[in-house]
Amino acid sequence: MGRRFAPLELDEVERAELTSLASRRSTAQALALRARIVLACADGEQSKVVAARLSVDPNTVGKWRRRFTEHRLEGLWDEPRSGTPRTIEDARIEAVIVRTLETKPPDATHWSSRGMARACGLSISTVQRIWPAFGLQTASAGDFQTLN
Repeated sequence: MGRRFAPLELDEVERAELTSLASRRSTAQALALRARIVLACADGEQSKVVAARLSVDPNTVGKWRRRFTEHRLEGLWDEPRSGTPRTIEDARIEAVIVRTLETKPPDATHWSSRGMARACGLSISTVQRIWPAFGLQTASAGDFQTLN
């Protein structure tokens, strides 16, 4: 039998934000998984059970439980990595994803990388890097789909 943790206590704002992150289509899948882990732990599930249900290693559950306990919602975001700092903020990337999934250009059935770049003030290559990074591809019918 592993260590038993007390259920995480969430306030209404935290629960609402975690639920939104876990269910919104435009959330990065790694972040959505972290939100689902924390929500399950807050509901009193054991780490082993959460790990099995979400198909992750129990150490992963422990890591995100610990990070949330120490830093709350901020602890679920990726830590800075070495290398050249990114020049595009998370908010702009999220805006591209949300716009891609939730809107259509006025003169077409779906966004092209050129059209999205023009609309968001980014380069075409930036849009072409963002879409696959978040599992987006154009389907043959012209609608965007997430890759599984």
